[in-house]
Amino acid sequence: MLNVRSGGTSPNARHTVSIDDIRWADVVIVMEQKHKSRLVADFTRLLNNKPVHVLDIPDEYKYMDPELVELLEQSVAHLLNIE
Repeated sequence: MLNVRSGGTSPNARHTVSIDDIRWADVVIVMEQKHKSRLVADFTRLLNNKPVHVLDIPDEYKYMDPELVELLEQSVAHLLNIE
């Protein structure tokens, strides 16, 4: 079973990634390299021993866009070997 949380790196995000989110996570997965860079800049020490994966999915979709949801499901399943 997977437990997931979603958060953004922008101050305008519905939920901005927090210290608690990073501490809670075993693995961090982001859509674009710029998201990883922002998280590393903000949470360097907390991310030291956590894998941070970049999916290379452009962050140009609307919230819960069906196409985005499908891309995320496929990419994450492949990444975590849960296909």
